[in-house]
Order: sequence, then structure tokens, then C-alpha cells
Amino acid sequence: MATHNEVGIEGEKLAVIHLKKQGYDVLETNYRFQKAEVDIIARKKDILVVVEVKTRTSADFGNPEEFVSKKKIQLLVKAIDNYINDSDLDVEVRFDVIAVLMQKNDVTINHIEDAFYHF
Repeated sequence: MATHNEVGIEGEKLAVIHLKKQGYDVLETNYRFQKAEVDIIARKKDILVVVEVKTRTSADFGNPEEFVSKKKIQLLVKAIDNYINDSDLDVEVRFDVIAVLMQKNDVTINHIEDAFYHF
């Protein structure tokens, strides 16, 4: 497995730990629908939270959260719509980004709620 894949997997594990510490119930990880993959689907109270995790080992080319494309957002919306319909849910949905910056022995986690309103 390539190093960048390992970094991404480790970032997603750290994001799950972060969410659980913040009182979220993690319902799914790596949920797939057609060409889309949702990194984490969680729930906090009556809100279904769709989380895109972006992990980098350096901020030299920008912060991790800056790498969520419009196409990725469209795919996430389509996938979560399918998830909600299949699960027959009636919930509010929020899209978050968890940016994980892993530099040597220092890990920074930035949880951005309603992230797509910031782009």
C-alpha cells in the first residue's frame, strides 16, 4: 500500500476517535454509493453528520480542508441522499470536514462544521 493511502487511513481513524470523544455516534465508515465514498457518517442528537476527512503530512501546499472539490461535494450529496432514502431517515443533515495535519510527532485536528458554507 502506498504511503499516502496509509496516511489517509490513519487520518480517518483519528477522525473517528475525535468524533466519539465529542459525543458523536459513528454509524458508517467508508460508505460507498456508485462513484462516491463517504468517509464517515455519524449522528449527534437529531443531526446526521457527513464527514469528509482530509489528511496531509504538510501544509506546504495548503491546508487539508482546501482540497475538497466541488465534484466531491456533489458526490457526497448524492451518496447521502441514497443513504437517507435507503435507511428511511427523517433527519437534518450537516456536512463537515475534519482536516488532519500529521507533521512528524505533531498531529492537529481541525473539525469544521457546516464546512461547505466556508468554501
